[in-house]
Amino acid sequence: MQSISTETFTGRMRRATEQAVAAGLAGLLVTPGPDLAYLIGYRPPAETERLTMLVLRPGREPFLIAPLLERADAERAPGAAVLELAGWADGTDPYARVAELLDPPGTFAISDSAWALHVLALQQASPRSRYVSMTAALPMVRAVKDAGELERLAAAGAAADAAFERIAGVRFAGRRERDVGADLAALLREHGHERVDFTVVGSGPNGADPHHEMGDRTIREGDMVVLDFGGLLDGYASDTTRTVHVGEPDDEEREVFEVVRRAQRAAFEAVRPGVACQEIDRVARGVIAGAGYGEYFIHRTGHGIGLSTHEPPYIVEGETQPLVPGMCFSIEPGIYLPGRFGVRIEDIVTVTDDGGRALNNSSRELRTVS
Repeated sequence: MQSISTETFTGRMRRATEQAVAAGLAGLLVTPGPDLAYLIGYRPPAETERLTMLVLRPGREPFLIAPLLERADAERAPGAAVLELAGWADGTDPYARVAELLDPPGTFAISDSAWALHVLALQQASPRSRYVSMTAALPMVRAVKDAGELERLAAAGAAADAAFERIAGVRFAGRRERDVGADLAALLREHGHERVDFTVVGSGPNGADPHHEMGDRTIREGDMVVLDFGGLLDGYASDTTRTVHVGEPDDEEREVFEVVRRAQRAAFEAVRPGVACQEIDRVARGVIAGAGYGEYFIHRTGHGIGLSTHEPPYIVEGETQPLVPGMCFSIEPGIYLPGRFGVRIEDIVTVTDDGGRALNNSSRELRTVS
């Protein structure tokens, strides 16, 4: 896959700065994590107490400060060629150097992943400056994906689909959840993931806990099993959920599964530019509530995805942000019957010019496994 160019990172920094100005902010302060990777393509070798920070202000050259012992790594970042880079040595004060760039002071968006010790030290060094969350102040900075990002997200989704097709062929009954989870993690890596972030294997009553992940419970004949898994491939995230059944399901299990499947499909069909994020949630929730299971759908319908698994936009009641072509997010309604079983179906979807396109395409029918 083609590498991301320096020109792309230059454009991202410019657009982010323009968005900050439009929001009435003085600039952006970006620390290690997905924001820094997005804006200059740099992930420090380790995230420690030593300050690494990108400062973006209108009318000024982008500035990156990094520990001196990591300067060589920072210089190799694809966006480093178009910014001023300063290293700081142990025993010196990097916050005083950043504070010089915050004059005149103002309100700055700062990465959600910024460590408290860095924010507090900046407050002390520049007491007239204020800081607001990047997600709260500038939710659209990373929300709309370009063609290269969409290609990477599609590849991650296809790899997760391939892992599911393989895991559906292994034996479930008589094995622990964590054993199936280990198989699933290995399959994700086999299909190109450099990192596995989570493998939910929720069997029987554990499937009614949406974030159960996996444990020592032995999977039994007759169990519904929720499989939710993902990680990073070429720096971009995958996240998909399929629900399988060990042996033949009974009528109630089939009914609950079909309600979730219809809700997931209806929400996908509602995706189009200009529709508010909350409307997608309302569509999915309406199908489930209409079938009498509304109280058992206990989480939002979806979340944005990109360099991190969870990022704006959020598909939830109260989110009025309209959908824009290039946005990517999950659609993952579920029904969770406490003490009995759960069902969830999840695809990553991108908004197109006239609707939506699913980036996960494995079967959404109820699959039986052995």
